[in-house]
Amino acid sequence: MLYFASKFLGMPSTSEENYLKAIFKITFQKKAASTNEIAEILEAKASSVTDMVKKLSKKGLINYKKYYGVTLTEKGKSTAILIIRKHRLWETFLHDKLNFTWDEVHNMAEELEHVSSNELVNRLEILLGYPKHDPHGDPIPDKNGNLTPLNNLFISDLKLGEKAIITGIKDSSSEFLQYLEKTKLVLGAQVEIIDKISFDNSVSVMVEDSKTLNISHHISSNIYIKSI
Repeated sequence: MLYFASKFLGMPSTSEENYLKAIFKITFQKKAASTNEIAEILEAKASSVTDMVKKLSKKGLINYKKYYGVTLTEKGKSTAILIIRKHRLWETFLHDKLNFTWDEVHNMAEELEHVSSNELVNRLEILLGYPKHDPHGDPIPDKNGNLTPLNNLFISDLKLGEKAIITGIKDSSSEFLQYLEKTKLVLGAQVEIIDKISFDNSVSVMVEDSKTLNISHHISSNIYIKSI
């Protein structure tokens, strides 16, 4: 069951919520987050990260062991999931109801995710018809904090001749999303590997059986897919 932030002794600040969300994303597929990884995601100074880690530890939101890294407590994890739930629901609302493009919604959702009303978020989910994924294909946690992860498979993992459907995007920067929109490498598109270049690990893909693209390893390793 999700521990809602309103049950805590003292609501986390916006900055604290951003740290918890960053730590959750890092530790979603690994045991612990280093202070350097946190600093890189948040574009923060190492000294600032160290200070915040100490603060969050005192509040019982994280565990920190020197040379091991940072992990979330159950309370910290629940708070992070709630923030992510808000963020992805707002992204979906902005995209589906207000017609913002998928490269525009992230920054606006970064502000809206800190709205404290859980009832507002629950009603937003109802309005949207209980969506399972946001515009970038990321899974939306339900009100109990259940989160179904994407299959950790990328275009770069496919073999020559294999086909797949694009299901999500790892790099959600505006520039990357704009590139994908332009090349039609969008959610739901079918791709087929028609060549693999060992020199630089780039690949040639057929998009929707009609268009051939040569894409770099960076691009192919940032697009989630489901094999077909």
